Amino acid sequence: MKRLLCLLALALPLAAIAQAHDAAAIAKDVQRHRAMAAAHEAAARCLESGKKYEACQKELQAACKGLALGKNCGMRHEH
Repeated sequence: MKRLLCLLALALPLAAIAQAHDAAAIAKDVQRHRAMAAAHEAAARCLESGKKYEACQKELQAACKGLALGKNCGMRHEH
């Protein structure tokens, strides 16, 4: 039991180091989030303008290509 606790005590700091992001990765992530937010804001304006949902969704998908996973650009809600 002591051996297991010692192994866990040693493994936890290593796991934290492996998860750490450097400044460049964080900056890239911030840029990606801002781009997704801009795409979603444009989609909201599209819907407010009276365009059909499908048309606005296509615009959102085009704007988010390469930014996020899936069709919903990192955001999924009820529809």
